Amino acid sequence: MTQYDGKVIEDAGVIKMDFLGLKTLTIIRDALRLIDQNHGIQIDIDNIPLDDPKTYALYQRAETNGTFQFESVGMQKYLRELKADKFGDLIAMNALFRPGPLEYIPSFIKRKHGLEKISYDLPEMEELLKETYGITVYQEQVMLLSQKLAGFSKGDADVLRKAMGKKDRATLDKMKGKFLDGTAAKGLDPKVCAKVWTDWEAFAQYAFNKSHSTCYAFVAYQTAWLKANYPSEYMASVLTHSGGQIDKVTFFMEECRRMGINVLGPDVNESQFQFSVNKAGQIRFGLGAVKGGRKGGGTIVQEPARTDRSPHVFDLMRRVSLRAANRKAMESLAYAGAFDSLKVQRAIFFHSAGEGKPTCLETRLARYGQQHQDGEDSSRVNMFDDGPKGAGIPGTHDSPDRRLERVGATALREGGDRPYPSGHPLDDHRLEINTSATTPSQPRTWKALAGRDVSFAGIVTKAEHRIAKSGKPFGSFSMEDHAGSHDFMLFSEDYLKYKLYLQQGTLLFVKGRAGTAPGGDEGQMEFKINSMDLLERCAREVHHQIEPEALRPNAWTTTWAASLDCCCVPPTRCR
Repeated sequence: MTQYDGKVIEDAGVIKMDFLGLKTLTIIRDALRLIDQNHGIQIDIDNIPLDDPKTYALYQRAETNGTFQFESVGMQKYLRELKADKFGDLIAMNALFRPGPLEYIPSFIKRKHGLEKISYDLPEMEELLKETYGITVYQEQVMLLSQKLAGFSKGDADVLRKAMGKKDRATLDKMKGKFLDGTAAKGLDPKVCAKVWTDWEAFAQYAFNKSHSTCYAFVAYQTAWLKANYPSEYMASVLTHSGGQIDKVTFFMEECRRMGINVLGPDVNESQFQFSVNKAGQIRFGLGAVKGGRKGGGTIVQEPARTDRSPHVFDLMRRVSLRAANRKAMESLAYAGAFDSLKVQRAIFFHSAGEGKPTCLETRLARYGQQHQDGEDSSRVNMFDDGPKGAGIPGTHDSPDRRLERVGATALREGGDRPYPSGHPLDDHRLEINTSATTPSQPRTWKALAGRDVSFAGIVTKAEHRIAKSGKPFGSFSMEDHAGSHDFMLFSEDYLKYKLYLQQGTLLFVKGRAGTAPGGDEGQMEFKINSMDLLERCAREVHHQIEPEALRPNAWTTTWAASLDCCCVPPTRCR
């Protein structure tokens, strides 16, 4: 029922339940499928050991990127300090790492390691607060303590829990008198009990129930267990479910490299539709993850004879349904290198006899494949089956070589809407972008930035130099970053000043001012470029502050790498 407020139907005795979807469960499912596929092991993920040393070592190193609940930078900082060695630590951290209880985490960590004394307001509280080192963390602890200290019934304790969870001040005020009366009847110190209640009132602002935290911590532990014990299969599943966002794919590919796992580009002979793991433990890019090649990749994966490797491109064209895999999809796969294992230069697919003429993919490969498939269709209806079994390979007389004519080296365009299977070209310049850019290049962000100076970085994916009817030169170009792409125009002096930068594949850093276009439609924005330079030159200096104690022998490398969140392995490269 969605037409009634939750509180109203609860007062009427109806149970309100929320059902949420969780992508992590799908990641776990697909990781288990890959493990079964590669190792022949069927894992019951709900019955894995909760004392696995590899998993806790992963948490202690805070290598939690790609796992559930524990992957934020702040959480990783506390995990390194906590050195979790039991499941209860993960439950508590999951409950504490949120606004409000966050301030209790340092004390929780110190008490765990014996650096701070564990104390209890009342000796009777030790039994229920011992697992969290004397700190009240869960709603269940308050419920049980109210029963033990004040003689609350289970129903009263649940009313207290709800009042805390919903910050119901009126109900809490009513319960206070009952609590103090109950503790007095048990002969407990009234001043101490009043303090306990005051602490609980503050606790009500962030109260979290242990059952919820336990379930989430268990799912988190399952993901960490998979990452620690079957890293390739787990990270392949994470990449599959990264939502197709290039920044996320790049981030997780970098995590794979840090873990020592190679991520190979797409391959028509080895790739599955999603990310997969080969026999060498390497992650293979999925054909369905190639931008623009999803349809063609799906067709190649589903073709019946794919159990046999295609020795050459003609064999592949004979077997793939060209009605489903159109030219654009096949071009995208070629750009991504999916056909490289067929020993064909990528440029061959795009070679043409001249501007505007059909490419080799259309005239030679696709046409051959279509003729072969049409021939097979005709032979199936031949009553005496004495017709040709499809088209022969052109120019080869069906010889085993089946060669394509070699095409001279042709520069491949690697920009615009083309895929980057090995990461985005901007990935190597994250330091410059993070420290200098103020906004991505997507235009939807500009309306909020109207009237302000902005800067962004990107790769030139298309550039044209033209002459206007007046005889004056002008230029247009497209820039792409992790967020998207946008087109720009340069006229008059601006064009003459920056025209040398308008080259495909150039990495640029642009500064300008966003504003409303004069005389344009309402809400139409324009961007005035004030300066343009190569991205590699936008950050000329790095200022690094070193504490005196960091200058001791052998400390420089570690300090430098840690302070810059260095990704080098080993970090000595940063010196």
